[in-house]
Amino acid sequence: MDQQTVCTTVNEKGVATITLNRPDKHNAFDEAIIAELRESFGALAKRDDVRVVVLASEGRNFSAGADLAWMKRMAGYDYGHNMKDAEALAGMLRALFELPQPTIARVQGAAFGGAVGLVSCCDMAIGSDSASFALSEVKIGLVPATISPYVIRAIGERAARRYFVTGERFDATQSLQLGLLSEVVPDAELDGALGQLVDAVLGNGPEAVRAAKDLVNCVAGQPITDELVEDTCARIAHIRVSPEGQEGLSAFLNKRSPSWKRD
Repeated sequence: MDQQTVCTTVNEKGVATITLNRPDKHNAFDEAIIAELRESFGALAKRDDVRVVVLASEGRNFSAGADLAWMKRMAGYDYGHNMKDAEALAGMLRALFELPQPTIARVQGAAFGGAVGLVSCCDMAIGSDSASFALSEVKIGLVPATISPYVIRAIGERAARRYFVTGERFDATQSLQLGLLSEVVPDAELDGALGQLVDAVLGNGPEAVRAAKDLVNCVAGQPITDELVEDTCARIAHIRVSPEGQEGLSAFLNKRSPSWKRD
């Protein structure tokens, strides 16, 4: 029986974990894994019971990026086939970026090429101090095109101008300074730190968490216009009068735990 290369689980707390399970190939991905990931993201996006999504991987490395055999096949494709292949990858990345639930990447070891895109698409990323990254496409005459919208959002234009064109490897400390990682911890503490971050999200109103993520997506980079200000006013007014907003305010004013924090 073939090994399942993408595993999805959801626990009783509503924490979904999508795991790249190809450690013998350093979790490199090909067109089949890309399709599996997109299907997994699409299915989770429809589930109201899922409150957090963790993107993880088995083995020493998070992901080596594109699989060598896949790259060999792409090299033999014509422009049309390459365009279709790129669109599949871009669609998967967008599905991850647009998940309504908060997303957390758990990064250990190497994360190269397209794997940097996966990390960048997540809202948060915790890495071990052994993690390392590289946007190495230029070393083989390519460019990090489909991942670029997300990587540039994550590390900024200035850093992208350097690492897109040098292909240099950078470590966990540097990635933390760039904003690619949210937190860096020793290898042995990675799961503990991940659990703390997940618990921090679970302690908040489920609908408010989704609304807060959508708020960032809609406001970031936008000019402060009358329309934007009006939209933010409507958002807070809407959530204040919602059942969850009323419960949260009531719990706060009455010094009790809100319903979503009760066992």
